[in-house]
Amino acid sequence: MKSFVPLLLALAVGAGAAADACAASSHSVPSHTAKAKARIAKAAKKSGKAARAGRPEAPARPAIDYDGEAINFGEWQAVRDFEDDMVARDNFDRAQIEDVVQRARFIDSAVQLVKPAPPGKPKNWRAYSDRFIEPIRINAGVRFWDDNADTLARAQATYGVPAEIIVGILGVETIYGRDTGRFRIVDVLTTLAFAYPEAPNRAERMTFFRGELENTLLLARKENIDPFSLLGSFAGAVGMPQFMPGNILKYGVDFDGDGVVDLRGSASDAIGSVANFLVQHGWDRNNAGPAVFPADVAPSQAWQALLGGLEARYRPQELEGAGVATHTALPDGRLYGLVDLQNGADPTEYWVVNANFFAITKYNRSYFYAMSVVELGSSVSPPRTLYQFVTGLSEIGLCSCSHDNLYPRGVSTFLLNSSPKKQRIPRIPPLKLSFHHSIPKRAAAHR
Repeated sequence: MKSFVPLLLALAVGAGAAADACAASSHSVPSHTAKAKARIAKAAKKSGKAARAGRPEAPARPAIDYDGEAINFGEWQAVRDFEDDMVARDNFDRAQIEDVVQRARFIDSAVQLVKPAPPGKPKNWRAYSDRFIEPIRINAGVRFWDDNADTLARAQATYGVPAEIIVGILGVETIYGRDTGRFRIVDVLTTLAFAYPEAPNRAERMTFFRGELENTLLLARKENIDPFSLLGSFAGAVGMPQFMPGNILKYGVDFDGDGVVDLRGSASDAIGSVANFLVQHGWDRNNAGPAVFPADVAPSQAWQALLGGLEARYRPQELEGAGVATHTALPDGRLYGLVDLQNGADPTEYWVVNANFFAITKYNRSYFYAMSVVELGSSVSPPRTLYQFVTGLSEIGLCSCSHDNLYPRGVSTFLLNSSPKKQRIPRIPPLKLSFHHSIPKRAAAHR
């Protein structure tokens, strides 16, 4: 409750500086996945070999144009072996499997997109996070949270996963369903299962994608849908939370109770499924409070031995003994890890994190990803509280407000000054409020 008072003061600052009329800005940009697609030329290849060098790039096109090149996968021995396995292990009709394989198309864009980035630039946490902690996702997150508040509260009560973590994941993944991918996943999974590009882990990745192709057909049979109707990312991830087909089968939840797990069209199912995934991967509902704690490290560098890994292994006393000092006291009786967020030529950030942070890394094995989820969720929460307050004023006829511009400079200043790390807050225009005549005129003198 104490934090709400400065928030109201921040509202006054934002409202006083706002114009008389409401002004909403509507944005629609593709996510990092869509941007990557736009950079890749769609090569019309005559074989499953690598794309010809120097091919010009082509702009992203509608999903129907992502069907690539016709290629007879059924002639490949590895594909015939896969068909045999599906018939024997999953009791599929051979004609069904052969039909899917014959209709699947080679997607060169998928081959190009799974190639590792060339070495060169050092890791830069702030450049990475700027793609996600930005006005479009924050405003969309406020709207999504407001539209699904009851479902998020129910998921938190059921699974113990805070709403802001679920909101953070869905925002980072697809901007709350705005960009869920436009590839037919049967096409991309068949391509990657049997024509994965040369790489040190090629055999391992092909095995993975063959498993996901099998899971796609199992999912389609279970839900009684055409497997070619499933659209997703270039790697075969589906829906608002970008679950791979195997994860839909394992962790998908029919949270709206309609009898179907629909991660493409049901926000409720997406919310429940994300929460269930995290719990199944170690989220501890009893580990209340923050998942991350800003830290400083001693010049002795004994703490370097604690870096790395994806699990919490150290007691607070061990961290302190190695020269790690957190800005706030760590709750006792818990284990923690130390993560480093490199910033290119700028100083590296160090954070002490608990087991719940590492549960997020099971969604994507990256410190950068998990911290972006935490930061986006925590960036959405304050403006949502502000929006609830302003909405209350609107409901009693005191003002009008825009739903697309929810982050006033006053709140930004408050958050910046109260942040233990003095974290950067995105430069987002002030909330536009239009106060009605019931407000005394002298209030306008503070503009």
